[in-house]
Amino acid sequence: MMAAVAWRSLLPVIMISIFMVYEEWVSFPSCKLLPSTTYSPDKHVENVDDSLEDLKVMMVANLLLLGSEAGFVNLYFRDYYMSKFFKKSFQSLNPDMLLVLGDVSAKGSELSRTKWLSVLDQFDNMLGPFLDLPLHVILGDRDVGECSGLCANSVTWIARNFPGLDSSGCGAFEISNISFVSLNAVALLCGNNKLRFDVEKVIERESVGRQMEIEGMDEANNGFGMFSEMSNDFRWRVNAMKSGSGPVLLLHFPLYRSGKTHIWEGSTFKSIIDPSGKVPASAQREGFSGTGPYDLSQTVPPNATEYIFHALKPRIIFSAHTQEFSDHTHPDGTREVTIPAMTWKVRDDPGFIVATFQRNKSAVSVTYCSVARESRILIAYSSALVLFLFFIVVSNTLEPKGLS
Repeated sequence: MMAAVAWRSLLPVIMISIFMVYEEWVSFPSCKLLPSTTYSPDKHVENVDDSLEDLKVMMVANLLLLGSEAGFVNLYFRDYYMSKFFKKSFQSLNPDMLLVLGDVSAKGSELSRTKWLSVLDQFDNMLGPFLDLPLHVILGDRDVGECSGLCANSVTWIARNFPGLDSSGCGAFEISNISFVSLNAVALLCGNNKLRFDVEKVIERESVGRQMEIEGMDEANNGFGMFSEMSNDFRWRVNAMKSGSGPVLLLHFPLYRSGKTHIWEGSTFKSIIDPSGKVPASAQREGFSGTGPYDLSQTVPPNATEYIFHALKPRIIFSAHTQEFSDHTHPDGTREVTIPAMTWKVRDDPGFIVATFQRNKSAVSVTYCSVARESRILIAYSSALVLFLFFIVVSNTLEPKGLS
């Protein structure tokens, strides 16, 4: 009898200990280095400071935070675990920087500024130790809305709350000799919109600046006034830069696609070709909520895509929006990696990527990381509850009756 009583008293302690161990184990990401989808001879980069180390950048997207509108399940279960995933990813991967590729908010375009502030507080709490690292956030369609309701003042206010963004929602920075340019891709979908023109100015400024660095001030100035023919409202300045010699490009929407795309299916890295130029239909999941202002297959229009390639000659491109991972090779050989959603709100198996920029080579290695499935954690909770109740029933059944 004494043994049964002791066992019953220890049961809660045992169950809590098991849960704590399980939570620690399940919170670490599972990562896999992906094969390169483009030919890269690993050319040595000249004039590199040998004291610089490789730059490791963690990239996430589509956090879809609800702020003060978050319900009990989102606040105390989903967002709680996402915070743990960020913390354990920081501990295990030791990144140098964090990039968030849009859709921080689930419905930011509908929120008042007061409610937006609650989203920003939730965002800071979720990132935890990442707040001590260099951080760059770009704007997504859920953050600012679609073209018909795109407000420059609203975009400017939201952009000011994230480091490194200008009033149009664009940014440019350099870290460890690696240049990054982020664009407000939502504005590129608009027609005669002030924000779109502001984004074009950013593209032109970055293009001319890089030509001045590469070709020399005099040659760049001589060509400053030279434009090619008009193409769908985009004025194309003559650009002699080589393909792939430009900055790392960050956008929320993927660029228009033609060529080969690799997607992640289960544990398989699968190659597909979709001539439509949009995100492959096989990469869109059923059974999860809403797409937001734009369909998940939305891309930057073909004319804007061509203009970006012509002006910036990006080294590599990172995009988001689709909620799925994909690794695409554009016709000129430029690689575009699309970041999956980092939330259980839209997929059972959230994930992120880690890009490592090698200091003395042009290649960029990409590691795909997945975190625990929501379904498996719910099964674990349910199983533990059933097991706990079973032990209670059994112990009560085996407990000897007192003498009458």
